[in-house]
Amino acid sequence: MVKASLRTKSVGTKVSDAEYAALEARARAENLTLSEWVRDALLGSSRAEKAEAAGDLVGEVLLAEVLALRTLFLNLRPLPGHDLPGEGEVRAEIARADATKMQRARERLAAQKKASEAGR
Repeated sequence: MVKASLRTKSVGTKVSDAEYAALEARARAENLTLSEWVRDALLGSSRAEKAEAAGDLVGEVLLAEVLALRTLFLNLRPLPGHDLPGEGEVRAEIARADATKMQRARERLAAQKKASEAGR
């Protein structure tokens, strides 16, 4: 049984030979047919944008983990004349750091973006 195509409309434009070659190269670079690449680009859902968004998320997660580790380091370092923290105290600090790490990372990234935009 042949599946009926959901795509019944067409959108077209004229391009020069050089533009066509550039479009083909971009599609090939993403391992897509020209039609697939153009469709993704027109609909704003290109794989490059998705990859960039995934990269942003990875960066956010990494920043969150670094901030959590910094919090743990500052809160659990032994002070002169004090014993090392016990397991319960360490677990409680880890839970506190984990509870706020993503929000803190987002705040840091937003502040950095704002500072960067203000500097332009």
